[in-house]
Amino acid sequence: MKDYLIEKLYECTKVPYQKFLKRNKPWKVDKATLLNYPEGSLGLGLGNFLDKNHFDMQPKLEDHDVIHVLTNTGVSVVNEIGMQYYLLGNGKRSLYLFLVIFSGTPFYPKQILYFIAQYKRGKKAHSFYYLNFSNMLSVPVKTIQHIFNI
Repeated sequence: MKDYLIEKLYECTKVPYQKFLKRNKPWKVDKATLLNYPEGSLGLGLGNFLDKNHFDMQPKLEDHDVIHVLTNTGVSVVNEIGMQYYLLGNGKRSLYLFLVIFSGTPFYPKQILYFIAQYKRGKKAHSFYYLNFSNMLSVPVKTIQHIFNI
């Protein structure tokens, strides 16, 4: 039930967040194009992630899915909260990040050690959350992970 509530909260906030807070331009690529990128590339990794989870590209929110790919983070509610802790450790500060952490953490007190571990993982990585990933779709995922210690 708590997962359902958190997911509904996300759905209610996604459109206003996309429209009013996200300043970046939507990518000019679709899932089918991503699935044609070379083996091991970020583009193919993103395409496979979207396909595996039955997702489509979300305009202005593409970077979020790239972070899933680079950090090998799942899509459960707990994983989503954990990924925000990772990004907090990596230096990101945003209204959405704090909204997820402050609204989600109280629902999962037994996961606090996981959240702390994710924060520490993000702290150990070199800051990468701000990169223009749309220009890196041909770069191998492993190369990006190695360079940024992800």
